Amino acid sequence: MKDTTGFYDNLPRIAQFSELTSPASYWSLPDDWVVGTADIVGSTGLIAEGQYKLVNMIGASVISAHINASGGQAFPYIFGGDGAALAVDPARAAESARILGVLKRWADEEFGVSLRVAQVPVSEIRAGGFDVSVARYRASGAVDYAMFSGGGLSWAEARMKAGENALPAAEPGAQPDLEGLSCRWSNATARNGCILSLVVRPAPDRPRAAFDRVMHDIVELAEGLHRSGHPLPPDGPGLEFPPPGLDLEAHVSRGRTSMFRRRLELLAENLIAWVFFKAGLKTGEFEPAHYKAMVSTNADFRKFDDGLKMTLDCDAGTQWRIRSVLDTARKGGILRYGMVEQEAAMITCFVPSIHQDDHIHLVDGASGGYAKATEMMRARPV
Repeated sequence: MKDTTGFYDNLPRIAQFSELTSPASYWSLPDDWVVGTADIVGSTGLIAEGQYKLVNMIGASVISAHINASGGQAFPYIFGGDGAALAVDPARAAESARILGVLKRWADEEFGVSLRVAQVPVSEIRAGGFDVSVARYRASGAVDYAMFSGGGLSWAEARMKAGENALPAAEPGAQPDLEGLSCRWSNATARNGCILSLVVRPAPDRPRAAFDRVMHDIVELAEGLHRSGHPLPPDGPGLEFPPPGLDLEAHVSRGRTSMFRRRLELLAENLIAWVFFKAGLKTGEFEPAHYKAMVSTNADFRKFDDGLKMTLDCDAGTQWRIRSVLDTARKGGILRYGMVEQEAAMITCFVPSIHQDDHIHLVDGASGGYAKATEMMRARPV
């Protein structure tokens, strides 16, 4: 049997986001790979209670735990706001299943949140009539993000929600390795109108070409915005002391340490960081201004996952044009969509080292974002 371990490593990195609207940019995952999915049960209620930062953090934990276990080997993953999806080669399938089970246990014990987790072979997805194709979008020289096409992720997620392919929770007390996962930055307030969270999916059983054409038009409209609608300032987001996500980060990073002790540790760490960033102090290889700029450069604010998701700093005129294109396509039976306006964007981060540029920053709307837009989409049939 052919060794498919290096499949993802060998994919080209695509620098132009608009190229991702073309099927030619995607490569089918090998049959022997597996897809893992996770999402939060009752995320709508948590959002209504103002706990979307918690929702984002748990969703991002799926990614960070897998990166920490990867030994530096790249794999495709995607952040969905209230969950995440990923794919791994067969050599890592058992470890990925274990990690997902640990996260399920941890989310329940640490936060009282029910996390659904599942795993399904790519071959089974194809047997169900869908594909899983991936592309690599280069955000910077040090960071790239996976994009997915083919309908396979949506199929796997729907099966998970129906109770299929579910993975059990790990033993009580199991702890994931979430080193590097944080939420220290302040929300980024809209500068050009509003923060627009957009979720678009193709209508079922319709030719894909029409959907791809509409996606090209939407991406083109978004790229006409200032900095393509990037929701973070070019010099990076703001930093407060104490940071608004301190308690949440204490929960995520405390392991078996008491919350009181971990809060004190984080307060000390954040105070030092705040002084360095405010004063622009350099130490060794760490340069605060460069680091903040890379937060913006590396931000994951737009993606394809069997459809299109974007979090944009959007002016009223462009928002109207985007909505007009989408409404026409929806009435034509081509797609479904949800759109949410907010005042700010939220950033959840994974930072292996402050001395390197490979830190990743997952962006979503601060008031429900992708999760709320998805609910809105589901409430509006084609």
